Amino acid sequence: MRKQQFDTNRMDLQEQVVHINRVTKVVKGGRNFRFSALVVVGDGNGHVGVGTGKALEVPNAIRKAIANAKKNLVKVPLRGTTIPHAVKGRTGAGRVLLMPAPLGTGIIAGGGVRAVLELAGYKDVRAKSLGSSNPKSMVDATMEGLSQMMTLRDVSKLRGRSVNEILGKEV
Repeated sequence: MRKQQFDTNRMDLQEQVVHINRVTKVVKGGRNFRFSALVVVGDGNGHVGVGTGKALEVPNAIRKAIANAKKNLVKVPLRGTTIPHAVKGRTGAGRVLLMPAPLGTGIIAGGGVRAVLELAGYKDVRAKSLGSSNPKSMVDATMEGLSQMMTLRDVSKLRGRSVNEILGKEV
């Protein structure tokens, strides 16, 4: 999905901190400590975004990350409570396999992948982390996988056919 501009003031966005890291820079006078935060925001209705922020204090880093995540909001396709089809997402060494699940399964995923899926509005998805366990890589790979997702309408538009023709049904 392409990044669009959404009016975040009208959305009921929830945020979830995925990871906070203490970053140290060694200088002549000693060490400088900063904090970096990785945050996911979403409305639970197909909109989700990821952002990072760095500051001298944790609350400021989280605030910056939330603002960054709101700028990176994307629309993802929902098919009831699950994803339309299985997909692999990859960013750097982080790889994620996302699979649709039957109603009542819940979200079977860990860490940052779970946060992205929950805030996007999915209720029944299975996910498998295949590569790196780095939180940033996992979250970015999940977002990349979700952005590759296509609904049946998208495919029919792309092929220039009706939905019934693609499904092989007689009209």
